[in-house]
Amino acid sequence: MPNDKRLTPVEWEIMDSIWKLDGSPSVREVLENAFPNGEKAYTTIQTVMNTLVKKNVLKIEKIGLVNFYSPTKSRDEVIQTEMNQIVSRVFSGSIPAMANYLFKSKDFGINEIEQIKKLLDQRENELNGQNHD
Repeated sequence: MPNDKRLTPVEWEIMDSIWKLDGSPSVREVLENAFPNGEKAYTTIQTVMNTLVKKNVLKIEKIGLVNFYSPTKSRDEVIQTEMNQIVSRVFSGSIPAMANYLFKSKDFGINEIEQIKKLLDQRENELNGQNHD
């Protein structure tokens, strides 16, 4: 996804719903799943989903009178693209600079710090395992 194709907050809400529905939902199914209390109009969701087709995040298939939408990218692929853009644009491509910012901008509890240490240890072990192959 090029920079001009980043997902907006409402697009993320819709894509989260589509990924959770796991298949090829209709606009009505997405509307009922993502906005069960009628927070958005059917036509709004339809417009956003068609925008996601233009962004190549969804593909559309018409069966009878109903359009069904399926993702062209997994949630992880979209997150990876967005994170790469943030690191590149905001932190000049430096992951340590991003991590430093996150650590200084938020108060972490001891449990969060322990979880982060475990994740770093796991990743280090994975990389060390790759180097020995």
